[in-house]
Amino acid sequence: MHQAKWVPWVCLGGRKYLRGVRTLATALLIAFAAATISGCAQRGAPSFALFGAFFPSWMLLGGIGILAAIATRAALVVAGLAEVLPLQLLVCVSAGLTVAVLVWLLWFAP
Repeated sequence: MHQAKWVPWVCLGGRKYLRGVRTLATALLIAFAAATISGCAQRGAPSFALFGAFFPSWMLLGGIGILAAIATRAALVVAGLAEVLPLQLLVCVSAGLTVAVLVWLLWFAP
C-alpha cells in the first residue's frame, strides 16, 4: 500500500494554496467584519430629522459634493480653463469631495 506524502500546499481549482492560509484569511475577514460592523452601534448612524423622517447625513453631503462639482465645472467653463486644464473630471470630483468633507467636518464633527 502506497502512503501519500504530506505537502505544505493544497491544489484547489488548478491553483496551489498553502495549507491553513485560506482558513486564516477567512478568520481574519470575519474578525475585520465583526469589528467594523459595530461602528454605528454606539451612538447610532449620523442622521437628522427632515420632514419628520430621519435622513442620513451622507446623502445630504453627497448632494452638496455633487453641487460643488457642478459649480466647479461651471466656473472652469466661465473662466476659460476648460479647454486648457487636463483631467477636468478629476478636478471637479476632487473639488466636490473637498467641499463635502469640509461641510461634514464643520457641521457634523463632534
